[in-house]
Amino acid sequence: MSIPQSGGGPIERREQLAEYLADGCKPKAQWRIGTEHEKFGYCKDTRKPLPYDGARSVRAVLEGLRDRHGWKPVLEGDNIIGLEKGGANVSLEPGGQLELSGAPLDTIHQTCDEVNAHLREVKDIADQIGVGFIGLGAAPEWTHEMMPMMPKGRYRLMTEYMDRVGSMGKSMMYRTCTVQVNLDFGSEADMVQKLRVALALQPVATALFANSPFWEGRINGHKSWRSRVWRDLDPARTGMLPFVFEDGFGFEAWVEYALDVPMYFVYRDGRYIDALGQSFRDFLKGELPALPGEVATLSDWADHLTTIFPEARIKKFIEMRGADGGPWRRLCALPAFWTGIMYDQAALDAAWDLVRGWDAGTREAWRIQASVHGLQAEVDGVQMRDLATRALDISRAGLKARARPGLGGMVQDERHFLHALEDSVETGTVPADELLERYNGEWNGDLSRIYGEFSY
Repeated sequence: MSIPQSGGGPIERREQLAEYLADGCKPKAQWRIGTEHEKFGYCKDTRKPLPYDGARSVRAVLEGLRDRHGWKPVLEGDNIIGLEKGGANVSLEPGGQLELSGAPLDTIHQTCDEVNAHLREVKDIADQIGVGFIGLGAAPEWTHEMMPMMPKGRYRLMTEYMDRVGSMGKSMMYRTCTVQVNLDFGSEADMVQKLRVALALQPVATALFANSPFWEGRINGHKSWRSRVWRDLDPARTGMLPFVFEDGFGFEAWVEYALDVPMYFVYRDGRYIDALGQSFRDFLKGELPALPGEVATLSDWADHLTTIFPEARIKKFIEMRGADGGPWRRLCALPAFWTGIMYDQAALDAAWDLVRGWDAGTREAWRIQASVHGLQAEVDGVQMRDLATRALDISRAGLKARARPGLGGMVQDERHFLHALEDSVETGTVPADELLERYNGEWNGDLSRIYGEFSY
C-alpha cells in the first residue's frame, strides 16, 4: 500500500481536486510503465510468516537490502518500513508482504530487468538468513492469528476499521498479494476510455493470473481467492464502478465518488491521525472532527485517493488491480498485457469495441465467474477462454505496433512477454490449475510442498 504523499499545499478551491487528477495528463512520448508486485516471506524451517523483528525477519531483509544493495531506508519513527532507490520503492504490506513499486519505465524489457534484479537482491539476503519468498495470490496455510502486523500507523487504523464495513478486509490486508501495473493517460477523454476498458477487462486478468486456490490449508473452491476476498471488503471503496460507464464521466465524476468514500486517516508530522469514517467534504470546509479548524491539503487528497480500492482506479495515472501475485514470468506478463491494450490507439479502440455492449450486470458476472472458475468461466454463453484469447490478440497487436526493441535490438518488440499467457489460453490452464493438479496428484494433499517448488 502507498507511502504518505507530499508536496501539496492547502486546498483553496474545490476545482483543485479535479485539477490534481488532470495534472496526470501527458503527451504519448512521456507515457511510462510502473509495475508493482507483492510476495510472501516465510521462515524456511517452520514455513511461518516473517515477524517484523529478529534474525529472520522483515527488518533483517530490509536492512540487508540497504546495506548490501544500496537502498535508502524509509523510516516511520525508529522503524524501517521501506526503501528507495532510482525511482523505485520497496514497501511493506500489513502482514509483512514485501512489495516492489517499480520506477516509471519506457518498455517492458526494462520492467522485466527491474523485476529480475529485485528478486535477485531479495534472494541474496533471504538465503543468508534462512528466509524464502513465494508469489501467490493468497497465503495458502496461514490463519489471521499467525500474521504479524507491520509497525505502520496506517495499518493499525485500517485493521480496527475493517470489521465495521465488511467480512474480509483483514484477510485482504494480511493474507493476499497482487501484481499490478500503472499506466498513463493523455487527456480526460483518453483516461475515460482507458478506465472503462480497464474495469471491463479486469476479470480477464483475474482469470489469466488466478493463483490462489488454497486458504488455511484447504482447497477453497476458487481459482482466485484473492479476488473473492475483495468482494467482501468494503462496498464504499471497491468494485466495478458502474458510474464510470455513464455519459459525462470524467475527472469531476471521480472526485464526487472519492469524496463519498469515508476517510481512514490524516497524516501529520510523521503520524497517522484517526479519521475513520469521517468525510473529506467536511475536511474541505475545515470541519473534520479529527482536525477541527484545519483545512485539507493536496497531500491529504493524494493520501485519500490511495484508500480507494476498486478493480481499477485513477490517481495521476491508472492502476490495473485485478491480478494475483505469481511466478516471475507473470510479473512481466501483466504489464505487457495491459501496455499492449492501452498504449496503442487501435488496440484500445478494439478493446473498447469488445466490451462496450456489456451492462453493469455482465461486468459484475465476469468478475465473480473469473474468481471462481478462471479460464473455465462463462457468462451469457461466452467462454472466458475465448474472451481472453481475443484480449490477448489485441494486446499482441498493440505491442507489435509499439515496436519497442530490447536486448540491444536483438528482440524486435515486447510480444514475447505474453508467452506465459498464450500458453494459458492454449491449454485452458492458469497457475491455480497447476497448483491443484500438483496438490491432488504428486503432492498427495501435502500443501507444504508448495514452498519448495514455487518460491522465487
